[in-house]
Amino acid sequence: MADVMRADARRNRDRILQAAAAAFAAADSVSLEGIARDAGVGIGTLYRHFPSREALVEAVYRAELAEVADSAQALLRTHPPVEALRRWMDRYAQFVAAKRGMAESLRAIFETGTVAQSDTRTAVLAAVDALLAAGAEDGSLRSDVPADDVVTGLLGIMLASGSLEQSQRMFDLLLAGLVAARAN
Repeated sequence: MADVMRADARRNRDRILQAAAAAFAAADSVSLEGIARDAGVGIGTLYRHFPSREALVEAVYRAELAEVADSAQALLRTHPPVEALRRWMDRYAQFVAAKRGMAESLRAIFETGTVAQSDTRTAVLAAVDALLAAGAEDGSLRSDVPADDVVTGLLGIMLASGSLEQSQRMFDLLLAGLVAARAN
């Protein structure tokens, strides 16, 4: 019976995380009651798993960071490196955009050191480095561009662009600069 309860609790936690991620991505102001309702659980269940808004934001952030970082390898298993990198750029942009409703809580979490911004940068750099290395190995991507330059470019594009369409065009331009020149 205890195993069933643990599995049920794990499912509730996962549903809460999914509902919270969707809510934080969709709105600037998110109520925990609304997240619980969207997850199909009571507010007490939400608070048993996440005793504060910051605890919930931290869990959502960590889960999404792990997913976006892990997605690089998953993309490389199913796509050539150039395409995997371009798809990863879109996934990373979604990750960044989805933090809109979490901004205030994320600032507090970063300020207290609960989550170190360096952890985020390390995970993102490792993902980009894996994509670049795969492309350098097969000759499709330049081998002289550091992952840090790519991540800085992505962040600059996301901060400066006025629309999703413009971001997409700029990602394509960034990728074009990363593609290895082919000898004729």
